[in-house]
Amino acid sequence: MAKTGTTTQGLRAAIERSGYYPALVAEAVEAAVGGEPVVAFLVHQETTFDSNEVRRHVTVLVLTANRFIVSHTDEQAADDSSATPYATTSTESVKINRISSVVLSRVVANPESYAPGTLPREVVLTIGWGAVSRLDLEPASCGDPNCEADHGYTGSSTADDLSLRVSEAGDGPDSVRQTLAFAQALSEATTATSR
Repeated sequence: MAKTGTTTQGLRAAIERSGYYPALVAEAVEAAVGGEPVVAFLVHQETTFDSNEVRRHVTVLVLTANRFIVSHTDEQAADDSSATPYATTSTESVKINRISSVVLSRVVANPESYAPGTLPREVVLTIGWGAVSRLDLEPASCGDPNCEADHGYTGSSTADDLSLRVSEAGDGPDSVRQTLAFAQALSEATTATSR
């Protein structure tokens, strides 16, 4: 479930509505935000299936006037390091002017009959600020199908610090709308700081 809004109370309420260790998640997020007013936020809970286990994960994105805050909380089953199940929460605070890219991919059904304002069935929000880069390499070729020479590799480097997928089918139409709204607020904030 994704929620967006503009108040600290709204952020706390969205974390509580997610139902995913709300006291733990809220404490971590509120400590990272400090006393700054919240401009926009997004709370996204995701459930995944790992072999015979069901795992939950929540991501909270917060935009203030100066910072972009990312919080992840994951639950873990008992393992060699802990006899009981446990959760791990991490927060990262990024200055707005460090954000190098905000990519919003939209998936729409029946593009030939798309009407402006139609809700995408899925969105993927990818945000880069230089902490993590992905390098995709593939063998280079010269275009000659009979050439056996080694032409090395070609590839691309992509900033991929955070990628969040929200779908209408899995998360609901409100979650897709809220992700679009948060992406727009973040894009506008990065534009304002680059002037």
